[in-house]
Amino acid sequence: MASQPGRMLVPDASRLLSIKTGGCPEDCGYCSQSAHHETGLKASKLMEVRRVIAEAKKARDAGATRYCMGAAWRNPKARDMDAVVAMVEGVKALGMETCMTLGMLDRGQAQQLKEAGLDYYNHNIDTSERYYNEIISTRTFADRLDTLANVRDSGIKVCCGGIVGMGEQPVDRIDMLVTLANLPEHPESVPINMLIPIAGTPLAEAKPIEPIEFVRVIALARIMMPKSHVRLSAGRTAMSDEMQALCFLAGANSIFVGDTLLTADNPGEDKDMLLFRRLGIEPMERDAQ
Repeated sequence: MASQPGRMLVPDASRLLSIKTGGCPEDCGYCSQSAHHETGLKASKLMEVRRVIAEAKKARDAGATRYCMGAAWRNPKARDMDAVVAMVEGVKALGMETCMTLGMLDRGQAQQLKEAGLDYYNHNIDTSERYYNEIISTRTFADRLDTLANVRDSGIKVCCGGIVGMGEQPVDRIDMLVTLANLPEHPESVPINMLIPIAGTPLAEAKPIEPIEFVRVIALARIMMPKSHVRLSAGRTAMSDEMQALCFLAGANSIFVGDTLLTADNPGEDKDMLLFRRLGIEPMERDAQ
């Protein structure tokens, strides 16, 4: 689909579903789903495959082109892989791109997901290697890089970014992007999240990042990884229309749609479409990506 002169395109609209919520054994300081934090979030079992596919169909019919499924696991267990594979196959049959985030993967698990047709695997590095231990102690920075290597070696596209506003220094944001830009291949998708402070987590009182500082991260990601989809991800409910407009002008060209991101709020689709019309942005259909 060719754009009209003077109009901007947001190449993909992704919908995110939590297929298994809460009870995660990791201690990520920002996460409401960690079993280490008293956030009031109850753990759930893995969703039934047919329910996941039904939700994906609703998302497709509402205009989403990619469907992302997330489970609050340290890593998937062997007993869960058949269901996860069936979810990927079912969503692919709807004509959508598929993405999953399930924690750490070994080579065999990555290959299973590739054979099922998984397009993208999300595994964020979160922050710089220097600041990483201030946020997480149950998984190392090297563990994350190992999973990214297993995903890439299997032939699945990599979705990897981080979170800003966690008390890090500007140099940590730069170092995070340097790590991503120096992977053997740039991630096809780079989600940039603004921290959503959640009561009961260690980062509940984190000082918000200045809007211009956030926009600078988007701009640097675009310069350093020019062919990647730079996704404006969590935190958009706290962003003004003007801040989001600057992010798009700085190089963000992908968003999550829908009113929920796993357990966090997200602007509704009507609000997004209104903003897009005001900015002269039109979503790009999947066959034009």
